[in-house]
Amino acid sequence: MSFQTPITIASALERIHRREYVLPAIQREFVWSRDKITRLFDSLMRGYPIGSFLMWQVQEGNSGRFTFYDFMRDYHERDNAHCAPTGPLGSRAVTAILDGQQRLTALNIGLYGSFTAKLPRMWANNPLAYPKKFLYVDLLNRGQDDDLGVEYDFRFLAPEEATAGTESGDAHWYRVQDVREVRTVRDAVRTLQHRGIVDNDTAGDVLSRLQEVVHVTPTVNFFLEEAQELDKVLNIFIRVNSGGAVLSYSDLLLSVATAQWGERDARETIHRLVDELNAVGQGFAFSKDLILKTGLVLLGKGDIRFKVDNFDRETMTNLEKHWSDIEGALRLGVALLADFGFSGVTLTANSVLIPLAYHLHHRNLGENYRTSDASRDDRAAIRRWLQRSLMKSGVWGSGLDRLLTGLRTTLEKEGGHGWPTEAIEREMARQGKSLRFEPAEIDDLLDLKYGSKRLFPMLAMLYPGVDTRDHFHEDHIFPRSLLRSRAKLRKTGVPEDALPLIEDRADRAANLQLLRGGENTSKQASLPADWLRKHFRSDAERESWLREFDAIDLPEDVTGFLEFYDVRRERMRQRLVALLDVHTHTDQGPAAVALGAGQTVPDDEPDPGNEGL
Repeated sequence: MSFQTPITIASALERIHRREYVLPAIQREFVWSRDKITRLFDSLMRGYPIGSFLMWQVQEGNSGRFTFYDFMRDYHERDNAHCAPTGPLGSRAVTAILDGQQRLTALNIGLYGSFTAKLPRMWANNPLAYPKKFLYVDLLNRGQDDDLGVEYDFRFLAPEEATAGTESGDAHWYRVQDVREVRTVRDAVRTLQHRGIVDNDTAGDVLSRLQEVVHVTPTVNFFLEEAQELDKVLNIFIRVNSGGAVLSYSDLLLSVATAQWGERDARETIHRLVDELNAVGQGFAFSKDLILKTGLVLLGKGDIRFKVDNFDRETMTNLEKHWSDIEGALRLGVALLADFGFSGVTLTANSVLIPLAYHLHHRNLGENYRTSDASRDDRAAIRRWLQRSLMKSGVWGSGLDRLLTGLRTTLEKEGGHGWPTEAIEREMARQGKSLRFEPAEIDDLLDLKYGSKRLFPMLAMLYPGVDTRDHFHEDHIFPRSLLRSRAKLRKTGVPEDALPLIEDRADRAANLQLLRGGENTSKQASLPADWLRKHFRSDAERESWLREFDAIDLPEDVTGFLEFYDVRRERMRQRLVALLDVHTHTDQGPAAVALGAGQTVPDDEPDPGNEGL
């Protein structure tokens, strides 16, 4: 390894675009934020060192042995977040970046590309949620910003933002990538003349400094490794990248897998799977970490911790060999979670997918498992276990690897013919993860507020008549817009001393229900009694709904809300105590709990043909 003559940023980026500089498969994705990019440019402008780079010289004739990727240029959070493979490079020599990818990519985006991220508080499917933004610098502003710690004002702006409030549209913000054409001081002067600010000293200083940083100063200092053995290069990469906290182990291990797989591109395969799993149903938020961890579990590795030794060549070979089966189990597991109504919003712990995938993989189950009558009881048992484990605090936190290993052993021994609920819960209790609920925990669950992730599994367990395969919402029975407005409540005649109580209970579980999306849209802010009369054709249908959802004696208006809330909360408590087999001092067992006339404890999932509410 030898230190090379430093080069300019312009020269480095030109080599990237000629594909002389490429990314090896062991590199991770680009992960820097816009703020980190702007700070890098500020550091360059201020003459601060940005560190050295480590590069690997792949000799002529060897480049075809390895997989390489292009640098990111136009980053898009949703549509273009992964680097693309270069494809065949022939036999020519290339230089692969082992350390410095994030910095070089940041420079490439700033000087050649764009950064597109979703605007806050906008839906992901809104075409206006992802404005394309370019890096700009304020030519008329230079000075220490004590809050941000920067001297030069770099920002990512849409073109219309950069030109807002100016007559000519080009005086204030300067698009950084335009400096590629400003190669001399004369070029800089012409640029300022065109903008009408040639006499502004600050503008002159900023633009000339930017031109110097990009075209003149040899900023890119690098070491070059010339060894051609992948194992040696991999060890160098691990030594350089595993010492810091920025690179996660999952990034590193995915890189190792990519370097060792032969038939598939591991990074592209796993990233594609993550994207497709996250698009199932109402959407999830699984990560590559979960996929890699699932692979270790399903392969039967004794040690499933994220460490380099667990991703040796033998393990990676087995992972690729069995990938189709592992991928199939993950896809079926996520489809089941979606059938049960879970999503990224309602799934409190993504790790529940791992034992579920192992169960499906161990029994070699296929797509028909989701709907077959023969599997009905098994699906119901899994659903109840998922609900219980996600309602219980602390189950999927610390000690996760030990828990997953224990669940795998139990499923291997006792899960050959169905989900072994009792054995699973014995193992969890042995590890201090008991799914037994105490009376105080029931009260805590019933006091959950709207937006809590633990709320959905509880409501779905209490009221399984809602077909969660359909698009549904967690909805307020009495409209929140009414209960949270003291002015509206006073107009209805609610006593002043009741207002704080109503506000507090408006968002709690006893005023919440599950409704299909269409029903929720039609209900909107209607009072529940009015909505029921419009929604159901007969008194019998209304009464059936009231019993099924513990809403008996529903009042006509909001003046009866507090009494209704207390009665429904108690009915929900009794139902939950029975379902969770909670023994209080006065209980004689779950059969002694009265749920009201005509009510029974639901013991199975909805009939596939029953639309529910």
